[in-house]
Amino acid sequence: MKRVFITLPLPAAGTDLLRQRYQVEVVEAEGMPEAEVIDRIKRLNPDGIVGMVNVPITDAIMAAAPSLKVIANYAVGYNNVDLEAATRRGILVTNTPGVLTEATADLAFALLLAVARRVVEGDRMVREGRFKGWKADLLLGSDVYGRVLGVIGFGRIGQAVARRGLGFSMSILYYDARRARPEVESDLRAVFVPLDELLRKADYVTIHADLNADTRHLISERELRLMGPDHYLINAARGPIVDEKALVRALKEGWIKGAALDVYEHEPKLEPGLTECQNAVLLPHLGSATVAARAAMAETAARNLIAALEGEVPTNLVNTEVLAAKKS
Repeated sequence: MKRVFITLPLPAAGTDLLRQRYQVEVVEAEGMPEAEVIDRIKRLNPDGIVGMVNVPITDAIMAAAPSLKVIANYAVGYNNVDLEAATRRGILVTNTPGVLTEATADLAFALLLAVARRVVEGDRMVREGRFKGWKADLLLGSDVYGRVLGVIGFGRIGQAVARRGLGFSMSILYYDARRARPEVESDLRAVFVPLDELLRKADYVTIHADLNADTRHLISERELRLMGPDHYLINAARGPIVDEKALVRALKEGWIKGAALDVYEHEPKLEPGLTECQNAVLLPHLGSATVAARAAMAETAARNLIAALEGEVPTNLVNTEVLAAKKS
């Protein structure tokens, strides 16, 4: 029987599918040291691994499993997987796009509204008994309706956030390494602009780009200073896209008005000083955290893995060059 190693517990929609076909071993404890993961993988020698964004799948882990044929990542992003090593070893890598788009876009827009209207500060005030009645200047926030939304990364999620912005009559600017199709721009009334122009003009800058060598610290001190003191930054993509040290300075010194984050540069650790910033909304990586989305992700990851182990081409294959190499 083929063997599958799951780096953290999955919703039953995925685990049940895998247990029907394979021997499955699940890591129940978060933060297991790599040496211990390697030891367990050596003993199991899995044919497939289901990976999570907070568990790096390194070359050393792959080397510990000579039978490994596929890594099915339980996320859209796959920066936790050493893709170069997997490709070199002929291991297929898959992800779970599409099924979490709307849930993540909802969360990103919730962050935008929360930081603009100081929702978390207000909640804290009421809970702590500091609300003494209505005042004309109590926790004044910023308008969202009719403002300018700047979207960095205009894939599925970025476009879904832009669509929500239209519901608030926002003007949509976007920046991406590749320009969207004309019909997409027309449908979303979105204008493609250089990054610097987006940062200067957008009242709300929301990040939905992949993490790669080109996007790591894409937003650092220079970019934050371009945004200006009335603008907000929202990041529901990957933490290292933003230089968190520079962001703390920007929030404390007023380069920008506020930030709302669902992800962090050294997750789950935070840059010292970030939690002191009252103009920041901080969530524990909840982007796709709805019951339906997480179940769909689990099922998608499981079906990707099953397809690979049964000799089929997975629907969400990331490193297609592995197939080309096997054919040659």
